[in-house]
Order: sequence, then C-alpha cells, then structure tokens
Amino acid sequence: MATLRRPPSHERRVLALALTGGLPAVVLALVFVYAGDWDPPLRFGVGVLLVASWLGFAMAVRQRVRRSLMTLANMLGAVRDGDFSVRGRMDGGRDALGLAFHEINSLTETLQEQRLGALEATALLRRVLAEVEVGIFAFDADARLRVVNNHGERMLGRPAERLVGSSAAELGLDHCLEGESLRTVELTSFGGPASGTGRWLLRRSSFRQGGFPHQLLVLSDASRALREEEHDAWKRLVRVLSHEINNSLAPISSVAGSLEQLLRRDPRPADWEDDLRSGLEVIAGRSEGLRRIMASYARLAKLPPPRLARVEVAAWVRRVASMETRLPVVVLPGPEIAIRADGDQLDQLLINLVGNAVDASFEARTLEAGEAGPTGEVGDVGGGGEGGEGGVRVGWDRKGDALHVWVEDDGPGVADNANLFVPFFTTKREGSGIGLALSRQIAEGHAGDLSLRDRDDGRGCRAELRLPVALENESR
Repeated sequence: MATLRRPPSHERRVLALALTGGLPAVVLALVFVYAGDWDPPLRFGVGVLLVASWLGFAMAVRQRVRRSLMTLANMLGAVRDGDFSVRGRMDGGRDALGLAFHEINSLTETLQEQRLGALEATALLRRVLAEVEVGIFAFDADARLRVVNNHGERMLGRPAERLVGSSAAELGLDHCLEGESLRTVELTSFGGPASGTGRWLLRRSSFRQGGFPHQLLVLSDASRALREEEHDAWKRLVRVLSHEINNSLAPISSVAGSLEQLLRRDPRPADWEDDLRSGLEVIAGRSEGLRRIMASYARLAKLPPPRLARVEVAAWVRRVASMETRLPVVVLPGPEIAIRADGDQLDQLLINLVGNAVDASFEARTLEAGEAGPTGEVGDVGGGGEGGEGGVRVGWDRKGDALHVWVEDDGPGVADNANLFVPFFTTKREGSGIGLALSRQIAEGHAGDLSLRDRDDGRGCRAELRLPVALENESR
C-alpha cells in the first residue's frame, strides 16, 4: 500500500523558494572563484562563505515570513477571543503583507466599535427591563425559564437565581404559554409583593436563540387601569342617566305640584277635570320616557356574546340596504369576502348606521328646503341598487387582514365628536342615544372597531366599521 506523503508546510515552501532563488547566484559565484587563480585555502574559504551566506539568507527570509505569519495568527486569535486591542505594525509599506495587516487592523477597529455599540445597547436594554413595570419572562422549548426581569422577580417573590431553570408549571405560568397570544387573564398564584388576585394583560410572542425556539411572555397588571376605566365609565353613565332622569322628573314634579294645588282649591275651576287629565298625560308620558331609557340600558348591558357563523359580506350589505325605504341607499360594489361573525348582530349594527345616515340626509334636506323632515314617502323604495343617485352610500373593501365597511351620507356632519358613543347621548329629537353605543359594542365584540367622522371629500359624515377577516376570500 502506498503511503500518503504529508505536503510540506508553508515555512518549508518558503525556505525552498528562497534557496531556489539564490542558487543561480551562488553557483555563478563559485564558478568564478574556482575558475580564477586563487590560492586553495582562500578559494575554499570564499566558497564556504558564499554557501553560508546563501543558506543564511534563505533562513532569514523564512524567519521573516514566519514572524509575519505568526503576528497575523496572533491578531486573528485575539479577534476570535474578543480582544480587539491588538494591532499589527506595517513595516512592509503597501506590499501584499502590509495590505493584509492594514485590512486586519481595520477589521479589528470595526469589530471593536460594533462591540462597544452592542455593549451600550445591551446595557440600555437591561436598564429598561429593570425599570419597566411589567413582568418579562423568556421560556425555552422545554417551557423552562431562561430570562426574567426585576419586576418579574418581584411578581414571583424570588430572585432570578432561584427562578431561572424552573418550569412554567412550577412558576404557575404554564397556562399563559397556551391559548391566545393577547388576552386578559386572572392570576392568583403569585406569591410576591406584586402578587394577588387580579386581571393581567398577557402578551406572548416567539423568537429563536441559538437556533432553538423560545417564547417571550409579558405580563402587565391591568387591574388599576381597568378600575380607572370602569370608574370613568360609571361617572359618564351616571352623568347621562342623571341628565335624562332629571329631564323627566322636573316636569313630573312640577305637574304633580300643580295638580295638588288644583285639588286643594275650593271651589275648583270649571275646567279642573281637563287640567287634571292633561297633567296626568304629561306624567304618564314622562314615565314612559323613563321606562324606554331603562329598557335601552338593559338592552345595552345584556348584549350576548356573538355566535360566529359564515357571513357573506356582499349579501349582508345589500340585504340591510334594501330594508331602508325612506331614501335610496346606493350600494357600491366591493370584493367577494366571507367572514366569521354573528349575522344578527351585524344586521343590527349596519341598520343603525344606515338609519343614522338617512336621518342625517333628511335633516340636511330639511335645512335646505325648509321642509318638515322625513315622512316616509320621500324617494323611491331604495334599496341596494348599484347605480343612481342618493343621499346615502354603502361600500366595503379589504385592507390586509381587515374588512372595512363604510356608510356615507350628505348630512350636516358630526355634531359632537366627544359624546358620539356615550350611551343615551343623542342630538335627535326622538333619538334614544343607544344606537351608536350598541353598534360599537357589537364591533368590539367581534374584535373590531367603529369610527364616525366628517367626510374629507364633501359635506356629511362617514361611519367606518373594521372587522377581522377570519375566512379567506373564496371568490373564483
């Protein structure tokens, strides 16, 4: 079997090249010395000196190349070990070896600047994580804690040294790694100072570190914020209810007092029965108004959770538009989209928006023409045509993963932006103040939102409903 010969090292190749390069000059010098009329001892000494100089020159070249390569190796080793303070001196000028030193020095300076920037960014991130008032936890693929910030330590009541490596089940956070990635949860298992039963806002995302999947869990105490929101909501509700109730109780109290004085008069006036009858009618009317207000409030408070089913957007919009008979409602064509939603609740939402738009258009016509307002006989039976002219237009479109349904009118515009969605607030003479509040509640129950603003392209306002698209477009 033939043996494999190990190739010569780089230093051996350099030595061989140096010897080969100096060999012709040495041979010529020896020929000149031995061809001349030299004394034998002198000839021998000169020959030995020439051969020694040749060998010494070759060894010096080898040593210089070896030293330069060792310097480069030491610089690269320092870079590998994270030491960016080593620099190489360039004695060779702009030759190949000098350019190699220059490039390595430039690379070292760049890496040093990047390392400094990374250290500063890491220090800033650690400072932010230490100061932020949310619990941050990073779990590996085995659901074991790898990173926790200061607030997370306080939430769990233990230092990071005792927490890192624990499983999510041991920490009472295993259920947080499952389910929806953004939700509000009730947590009662914490034992630290920041613990206690309460509502927490949970955010969860995934990332990879070292090629392995990890989960980032962020928990923020939502109890205080939710209590403040609830407190503000109660104040607004009490303010509106007080306004409505006082508006009804004031005439009831006044009329009741007048009737009491009427009954005490002796003799009574001839038309006292008519006065009594009209007063009781006022009391009955205002009592019925209060009953309607409380019924509307109960309707708003008892809205059931949506029962999701397939809803074809085009059919839904056209069906609701056809229900409005007071004014033609123009349906502008849009893409064929199907969503998962509660069809009955969406019907109620869009009926409210279309009805408000028709009322606003009639109000604008009344202001312009001095008419008395809608009578139910104006215009043709509308409904859902895709052409023609009308004061109300309905359309829809898809933007990313969201469905946008909009309703436009040519009315006077939004009267009071601040109170649009406040329950029982209304600018209509016969309005209940519940339609927009109920519509927004339905939208939010479907993980969407509802907005109402003045149009940018003319007079009137634009109501826009945004809903998530849970079922892909199936039009083909």
